[in-house]
Amino acid sequence: MAEPTDEAVVETASDAAEGVILSRYRQSEIRDFDVTVRFEDGRLEVDVYLNVPDASGSDPDPDAVVQEAIDAAEAAVDELFGV
Repeated sequence: MAEPTDEAVVETASDAAEGVILSRYRQSEIRDFDVTVRFEDGRLEVDVYLNVPDASGSDPDPDAVVQEAIDAAEAAVDELFGV
C-alpha cells in the first residue's frame, strides 16, 4: 500500500480539525476560525485559530476546543498512516 500524498495528509488533518470546531459551535457563534496544516519531511504541524464571542465560563471552552481540534487532526493523520 502506497503512502498517502502530502496533499492527502494536509486535507485529512484540516478536515478533522474543522470537524471538531463545527461540532462544538454553531456556525453563527463563530466569528472567525482558521486551520493551517503543514506536512513537510514527515513532520505534521497544525495551527488552529478560533474567535468566538467572549463568554467567560461558558461551555465549550475555546482553548479546549482548539486543543481538541489539533489532537483530532494528529489522530486522523496517524490513522491515515495506519499508526
